[in-house]
Amino acid sequence: MSDLREIAEKLIVEHTLSREEWQRLLEHRDREITERIRSAARRETDRIFGRQVFVRGLIEFTNICKKDCYYCGIRKSNSCVERYRLTEEEILSCCKDGYEAGLRTFVLQGGEDGYFTEERICSLVSEIHTKYQDCAITLSVGEWKRESYERFFSAGAERFLLRQETANAEHYGKLHPANQPYETRMECLRNLKDIGYQTGCGFLVGSPYQTTDCIIEDLLFLERFRPQMVGIGPFLPAKNTPFEAKKAGSSELTLFLLSAIRLSLPEVLLPATTALGTARSDGRLQGLLHGANVIMPNLSPTRVRDKYALYDNKVHSGNEAAEHLEALRKELEKEEFTVAISRGDSPGFAK
Repeated sequence: MSDLREIAEKLIVEHTLSREEWQRLLEHRDREITERIRSAARRETDRIFGRQVFVRGLIEFTNICKKDCYYCGIRKSNSCVERYRLTEEEILSCCKDGYEAGLRTFVLQGGEDGYFTEERICSLVSEIHTKYQDCAITLSVGEWKRESYERFFSAGAERFLLRQETANAEHYGKLHPANQPYETRMECLRNLKDIGYQTGCGFLVGSPYQTTDCIIEDLLFLERFRPQMVGIGPFLPAKNTPFEAKKAGSSELTLFLLSAIRLSLPEVLLPATTALGTARSDGRLQGLLHGANVIMPNLSPTRVRDKYALYDNKVHSGNEAAEHLEALRKELEKEEFTVAISRGDSPGFAK
């Protein structure tokens, strides 16, 4: 037990662990060590950010995708999905609603839909940037050439979310078809950071074939790469995919890893994800109590929310929805959190 306490203390104080120390912590942690890590992560979050929770308005603008990731409910080969694509007018209307509700960050998330060309995305980003100059625009639109990322950045997108899903190349190959190589994903992440985006990455907890070594690879990758944002959530199976019968990932392990990532990267923006909120009814609150400081209520039109189904039983109503922001504020106030009406930049990028 004493060596576990020493490892936990090292993570809390020095914000780094060796491969062997991560393995020891992950494989032998007990309730006492888990709570020690959790409480330290929340204290560190309070020290840097206070009790602020940054709110991003999520717009899921298309569920059409040319990629065929084995875990994803909107993969190209899933013929059972009812596909949709929002118009530019609908997307701008979502931004208007979000802005009037007090949101100052918009997250445009979608599958890799061929209709949304580089030109269309640049035009859309430019229009939003012009209308809402005090807002941050985040894109989550997958893999592109460096030149495209540069054009999106010039148009006004400042943040980009692209999960690595796993930093272990062999594991990556088990989650994706051969025409979606690990090297491409990593090159995209390097390009995004080099261009100057506030870059977000992350991984699935408990995805098929994941081992403790895979998780350690992810944690070491995050420490090397030093993203401004990290999104993790439990793997949740989706119908009509190769992994539909696989076991869901652990929400308990996800919460522990949120705390561990907070201590490893103290200034990171760390969402309490929708997947965590789907896995357990108090997932979002527990995420915040474990060191998360971002939530992303849904701004998408209600008619499409259940169609953007990356996994089964996704929550998309109630306080997960942007139209219930006031209820969300009251819910968070009970735990002494406040909803920040701001862009919520990573400290190193604050404007």
